[in-house]
Amino acid sequence: KNQELSLEEKEFNRQLSRERIVIEHIHRSLKRFRILSSRYRNRRRRFGLRFNLIAGIYNYELALGYHQVAE
Repeated sequence: KNQELSLEEKEFNRQLSRERIVIEHIHRSLKRFRILSSRYRNRRRRFGLRFNLIAGIYNYELALGYHQVAE
């Protein structure tokens, strides 16, 4: 604690940040759908179906180039 990070630790943190930002951008995109941005208050048995539909819409938009994912 309160020590300078080694070069390996700094590089690890950089790589982790790069990977996290991709996931955070995906979460931001999915939160357009209100079902995922707040507490789900409908029947649970329908949640899986609705989530899969939202994922399908996102993947379709990804294929069309609406979203850019850094690799």
